[in-house]
Amino acid sequence: MLLARDNLPDIIPDTAALDELLCRPSQALIDDLRSVDGDIMILGVAGKMGPTLAGLAKHALPERRVIGVARFSDASVKDWLQARGIETINCDLLDEAAIKALPRSPNVIFMAGRKFGAEGDLSLTWAMNAHVPALVAQAFAGSRIVAFSTGCVYPFVPVDGKGSDEAMAPNPPGEYAQSCVGRERMFEYFSRKFSTPGRLFRLNYAIDMRYGVLHDIASKVLNGKPIDVSLGHVNFIWQGDASAQALRCLAHCDVPTSPINVSGHEILAVRDLAARFGELFGRAPMIVGKEEPTAWLTNTSQAVHLFGVPIVDTDRLITWTADWVARAMPSLGKPTKYEVRDGRY
Repeated sequence: MLLARDNLPDIIPDTAALDELLCRPSQALIDDLRSVDGDIMILGVAGKMGPTLAGLAKHALPERRVIGVARFSDASVKDWLQARGIETINCDLLDEAAIKALPRSPNVIFMAGRKFGAEGDLSLTWAMNAHVPALVAQAFAGSRIVAFSTGCVYPFVPVDGKGSDEAMAPNPPGEYAQSCVGRERMFEYFSRKFSTPGRLFRLNYAIDMRYGVLHDIASKVLNGKPIDVSLGHVNFIWQGDASAQALRCLAHCDVPTSPINVSGHEILAVRDLAARFGELFGRAPMIVGKEEPTAWLTNTSQAVHLFGVPIVDTDRLITWTADWVARAMPSLGKPTKYEVRDGRY
């Protein structure tokens, strides 16, 4: 079954159903991938989004070779991928010789990076977020490269506007976000040098039932924990939609590489989201702080023009999340830290 608005489930019963839904392609994704020749390699595949993005690519084009590359410190991720026909290669991307030994795939999705715990070892954060991209950009100069980035490269913008668009110059607070600018600059530099087609995929807050802004807010409402609204506005996107747009970017690469904002097309108030979960759970949210006039928000008009609005809308994401959290279903235990304003993760 292809993914479409009219065949989405009312709830997601378990992790197996969640994985199936995240890996279900749309016709638009299939069409875009068919327009691009060659295998697809996903570097840093073992993170939160990587496995289902790989699964989505394989489901979209079963005959296409999909290769997942990571250290695979958790062997179960490797097993999950291989069970779905995805080839795996163990590789430490900090090892230049190991990168050079990888097969030269015509299509690369770069997902490697470091965020959580970034403040604990800033030199490692910079190595992963700026040095590794330079190594990869040189090794795969002849490929298309869609490189995952973040909306956090932008400065804070007024919450009553439309969000940052791609023409806004990066100027973020905190070394984590600065290192993400470094990642983009490395891909940009080598794209110009080698005429490598690419995209810089500035993603804001992918939503999976097991983590994400909505999971964080819903869990706090259900458990009676305070919700800080000082960073009071967000945008976010269903992880399946974000993964599909990343893969579709392979058919929409630029020379030199260029940024594209990816998130939901709505700017949403944290206070309103908490209130909605409060209604569904039958308990009042505990709100603390006061909304600041600025937040990290992106304008996704370019992505909407290329891909249309996300298939899964906000109301359905809220309903799914409330049901999942209320049943105490699995969580990755990785808060997004969306409320952080100083860039220290």
